[in-house]
Amino acid sequence: MVQKLKLEELNRIDVETFKTVEKIPLIVVLDNIRSMHNVGATFRTADAFLIQKIILCGITPQPPHREIHKAALGATESVDWKYENDIITVINELKSEGFEVIGIEQTTDSKMITDFTIDSSKKYAMILGNEVEGISDEALAHIDSFIEIPQLGTKHSLNVSVCGGIVMWEFVKALK
Repeated sequence: MVQKLKLEELNRIDVETFKTVEKIPLIVVLDNIRSMHNVGATFRTADAFLIQKIILCGITPQPPHREIHKAALGATESVDWKYENDIITVINELKSEGFEVIGIEQTTDSKMITDFTIDSSKKYAMILGNEVEGISDEALAHIDSFIEIPQLGTKHSLNVSVCGGIVMWEFVKALK
């Protein structure tokens, strides 16, 4: 009979070990995210996939906050993060550090994620935009390329944390 594994059987690392383990060369940038649940869920996913760092921009709420913690379940303590008000400053810093900056957005230049080649010799930063407006217009011109996720139903978008999880997983598969 199939049984669920107990927490101690999952062999997860502790926060101190997480800090020292080699990370996936991917930074997640949250551009003006409104929902603390989306911020927390992004932290939790970043922890699960050993993402290098999260950068919070603009109006994106910052830890510590009870509503972020509800979804993050402590991942704000394990995942490195910083806050920067200006998205253009973040993009320019990332590019100067050798990151290719990818916008997760439906644009006239976006490629489907299934058609985007992830190069394991590169470092990437992915930008997720506001739940209603998407990536800020000011940032669009500074982004290297755009990815979108194919959708087959009637809705025109996915929840931002779900979208982030899908894209993070694709990068983890290619870069791990």
